[in-house]
This record gives sequence, structure tokens and C-alpha cells, in this order.
Amino acid sequence: MGICEGRVVIVTGAGNGMGKAYALGLAAEGAKVVVNDLGVGTHGEDGATKGAAELVVDEIRAAGGEAVADTGDVADWDAGKRMVDLAVSTFGRLDAVINNAGFVRDRMFVSCTPEEWDAVTRVHLRGHFCTSRHAVDYWRAQQKAGNPIDARIINTTSGAGLQGSIGQSAYSAAKAGIATLTLVQAAELARYGITANALAPNARTRMTATAFDMSVEDGVFDVYAPENMAPLVAYLVSDQSKHVTGQVFELKGGRVFLSQGWTDSPAYDKGARLTADEMAPIVDKLLAEREPAKPVYGAA
Repeated sequence: MGICEGRVVIVTGAGNGMGKAYALGLAAEGAKVVVNDLGVGTHGEDGATKGAAELVVDEIRAAGGEAVADTGDVADWDAGKRMVDLAVSTFGRLDAVINNAGFVRDRMFVSCTPEEWDAVTRVHLRGHFCTSRHAVDYWRAQQKAGNPIDARIINTTSGAGLQGSIGQSAYSAAKAGIATLTLVQAAELARYGITANALAPNARTRMTATAFDMSVEDGVFDVYAPENMAPLVAYLVSDQSKHVTGQVFELKGGRVFLSQGWTDSPAYDKGARLTADEMAPIVDKLLAEREPAKPVYGAA
């Protein structure tokens, strides 16, 4: 009996990388999994990994678990509804949505095109919206019908979204939006028995491989293995985490910590309207007193 026994979970982008690790880890903990993957490449190329969702389902079933494949586009409104309906029609219920699908179009800001910007924000931001929104409709209807709800939304942000990443302005902006979306979901959906948390993983995937060197020496603990992320996901899906909501977790290897996010720094108050020529020493004093910010990824 795993900690997710009987839970029904949608995992988007689960054909490779972290999503696959999540799906396999959840199934090993007893969850029934809807494995979603559109089969696109790192940059969203059609058909680059066609059949990936089905292969993960086969692996889960071979290990004695239960899973079903979905190949819908997470950013398509109607596809999100079909994904939720598939979970309910196949397994009789839905307990959690893990929004993981995404791709990158890395480019320095001065070279970004509108098409690249829209493609990245669509799959990440809109993709997080569509599936979750239909899941929330399902859970609210269940609650109104008198059925107790203990549901989960688990979003995927990034260190790029929390402090920025050189060459990834669209991706960073989308992931920052996901972090704040999570806070709003947690505040608004608690009344329905739904928690919302986000992960900022640090793992080797097709996307991170385009931007960072995550190689490790043979024989040492692989801190970048996607499987390192799976135990926290299983915990957040389980009933053990029902008191945890509105949090952003950062992970690397065996290290788990909470992101503090934006918070107030030391302040200056004149008690009256400030003038423009007073600002320079005040701002310099505040900059000197505040905690140093984490640097933007890739900054010199």
C-alpha cells in the first residue's frame, strides 16, 4: 500500500523527463494515472516523440499499476475537458492534476519574436489554466452533490520564474505567472477542499539540457535525476498533505526547501510626500539594508 493508494491523478507532459518520473512514481505509490503527452519535441515540434504517453502507460501496467494515455494539447480548452472526463470515465473519479507540460524557445530578449513568445506562454500559462479549470469544475460539482473533496493542483514553476534566466525571457515570465497563479488558486479554492502548490525542480530534462550543463561523474549521486523530484509529488498528491497549500517548493537532488517569494524589505517613511531629489539616498539605503537577491540564472 503506497501513500497514493486509490488516488486518481492527471500528469501532463508525462511522456518524458520529470513528467514520466512523476507518473511512474505515483503509480508505484498506488495512484491510477492519466498519462498526458502531446508527443512534441523540446521546442514544440509536432510528432517528435509520438507515442511517448502510450509507452509510459505500458511501463506502468507492466509493473502492475493502472494507467491510461491521453494525447491532447494541454493549452486547448476542450482537450482539457476531455482529459478530466477520461480520468472520471476510466477510474471513476479525479483527485489531482499535475501541470508539467511545456517546451522552450530560448532566445535573448532582443531576438524574441511574437510567435515564440506566444507559443511559450501558451503552453505554460494557458496549459496550466485549461486542465486545472475543468478539474475545478468537476470538484465543485462533486462538492455540491455532497461528496467530500480532498483534491490537489500541483503546478510547475522554475528557478527561471523565481529569479529569471538569461536567454529565457518568455519562459521566465510564464513560470513567474504560474507561481503567482498558484498563490491565487490556493486562496480561492480552499473552500472547495482543493489545495494548490508549485514545484521549482532542478533536474535534467530535454528542456534544461538546452540551457545548462547537468552532467555528473559516474558513481556519484546524480543530483539532477528527474526521479529525485517524484517523492515530493507523491506526498503532495497523498492525503498526508491536505494542510499544505500556497507553497512553492524548490528541489535539487536530496534537498527540499520552500521559496520565500516576494516579501517586504526594510522601509523608509518620511510621514509626508517625498520629493524627487530625496529619493537617491533613500533608495541607496534600502538597497544596502535588504537581503541580497538570488542572481538571475546565467548572469555574470
